[in-house]
Amino acid sequence: MPHDPSRVARVDRYRPADPTMRRRVLRLSALPLLLVALLAAGPPDVLASRDFADPFVLREGTTYYAYATGTGGAHLQMATSTDLTTWTRGADPLPVLPSWSVQAGHLTWAPSVVKRDGRWVLYYTTADASSGFQCIGRAVATRPEGPFVDDSPRPLICQTVGEMRLCGSIDPSPFVDADGKLYLLWKSDENASACRAAARLWSQRLTDDGLATMGAASALVATDRPWEAPLVEGPSMWRDGGTLHLFYSANWYESASYAIGHARCDSPLGPCAKTSVDGPLVASDGATLGPGGQELFADLGGGVWMAHHAWTAPATSYGSGGARSLRLARVTFAGGMPRITAAGIARGASSSPLGAAAGAP
Repeated sequence: MPHDPSRVARVDRYRPADPTMRRRVLRLSALPLLLVALLAAGPPDVLASRDFADPFVLREGTTYYAYATGTGGAHLQMATSTDLTTWTRGADPLPVLPSWSVQAGHLTWAPSVVKRDGRWVLYYTTADASSGFQCIGRAVATRPEGPFVDDSPRPLICQTVGEMRLCGSIDPSPFVDADGKLYLLWKSDENASACRAAARLWSQRLTDDGLATMGAASALVATDRPWEAPLVEGPSMWRDGGTLHLFYSANWYESASYAIGHARCDSPLGPCAKTSVDGPLVASDGATLGPGGQELFADLGGGVWMAHHAWTAPATSYGSGGARSLRLARVTFAGGMPRITAAGIARGASSSPLGAAAGAP
């Protein structure tokens, strides 16, 4: 995101909680329709306009937990649903930031959660007070709704020194492979003005409890296609049978050019080969602008969904009154490639926000 010099030193891109602050820019082309799953402002209302950026959906039993970048002073957001249609807002799942971080709500974003050993681990991005860059933390809770507590003395991942001085680390996403091994994916913030390099996506093995890294980090892909410029970010991984899929967001967040790309990987640590060579997998379509921040999850019946955010036309910025609301799309796989379709809506139909996810379990 663009840097506001009145904020934290060397934090060149951030996702503020206040929609009046500046945000990252997105680019898109024209491809599949995306379905809007609307978040409640409080039970039982559902609001299409609610800002719920960088969403991550976790299913525990018959309940779906959605997490997102914070707004209105909250560090992060959380909502629950039993049908992927009606969402009830919860409390800030990370009410207290760790001692190593800058104590400011507008610098915390992109949460993701994984269950390990009967408890839940939250990964998130926030500002490291020591370096001034955005880094990745981890927090633990006994319930999926939190509160999550980060008692660590330093960030989990923070590429800011030595050979790994890459201007910080953002957008964490956990991946549990078929063998039960846990990995964390993220983006190095090399596009920041202090580095001025091509942003890359990374993966590293985590300990079984999810609280520490092990082994070396591996670079998966970098910004190298025209449609991706100026950056790639927001990685997420999904295995379908013998094929390992890498999804990522690219371009700049406050535009209709932000979009979702795809690659196939030999292992969670790579190497990976992009299939989104000449254009994105998921792009702007109709009133749905700038899709990104994608994460995949399975519903109670085993169906695969892509949770992501997008603007609603004509606004593609907070300054113009826009919001990045939660969207849900169906995902199927064939021939080693994903197909993204709006649930229950024919391609080419209106993509205006709906109050329900058609065909949801």
